[in-house]
Amino acid sequence: MGENNVSYVFLLGFPNLHNFNSLLFSFILIIYCITMCGNVIIIILFSISKNLYSPMYFFITQVSLLDILMTTDILPNLLYILLHDGGTMSLTACISQFYVFATSESSECLMLTVMSFDRYVAICNPLRYNSIITNTFCVNSVIVSWLLSFLMTLMNAVATSKFYFCGPNVIDHFFCDFTPILELSCSDISIFLRQSILICIIVIICPFTMIIVSYVCIITTTLNIQSISGRQKAFSTCSSHLTVVCLFFGTLFSVYMVPTKGQLLAASKALSLLYTVVTPLLNPFIYSLRNKDFKEAFEKLKHKLIN
Repeated sequence: MGENNVSYVFLLGFPNLHNFNSLLFSFILIIYCITMCGNVIIIILFSISKNLYSPMYFFITQVSLLDILMTTDILPNLLYILLHDGGTMSLTACISQFYVFATSESSECLMLTVMSFDRYVAICNPLRYNSIITNTFCVNSVIVSWLLSFLMTLMNAVATSKFYFCGPNVIDHFFCDFTPILELSCSDISIFLRQSILICIIVIICPFTMIIVSYVCIITTTLNIQSISGRQKAFSTCSSHLTVVCLFFGTLFSVYMVPTKGQLLAASKALSLLYTVVTPLLNPFIYSLRNKDFKEAFEKLKHKLIN
């Protein structure tokens, strides 16, 4: 269809909060630093503490890696946008930002699914846990999760890069998300949308359904445990994971089920902030503050650093 009229995009950020940009900048910067430190500490603790050498903690470190990747993809540019009342990116950089974001989010969906299976086996079939959840299974699960997400989102990124973009080149958002990018295109995107729906079914809907099924089995098994202490112990082993699942999928579904036109665009931005900024911040605290092994490993690390 000819050469693109759009070679760069301008991200508006939060034009309605112009007077609060400095305050929001400081707030986001603090959150970014805490998020990075929290997730890096979890990875370090797993690397140096023998008490954390188990499948569950291995998967938690993978979620931390994904949170670091997604946060680094979004927040530095968001800080720039807040500091300069908007920001310019090349179209290629914009598509790349969405690709990295989509890859990390898809991988986290799959990783949370693997973690739910881990909890299912631990509670519903404990005698076979060590024979099912082996080191090979853990490594292969992580490789498949990363690779499948990489390939699925790469298909979308390549297809998007071939669109004809006629403008306007202004995106009323704080990062290059799926819908804002498509709104810049004048190409026929009907086939692309069907492809995207299929990808969403593979990397989001199916994993979420498997998590629900896993937890139905876990809850059913737990309720059949006779002792109250036994029930509490069973629930405590998966409470952190269930909290993260509710937070992650709840905000994810809310963002992409809420219309982004008119007044509801502000609500969509607020929800996007929730899962790109707040969720990666909370994950380390949910896993570590409610976990005795992480607390002990952290105390040992702190003791070594002090002495």
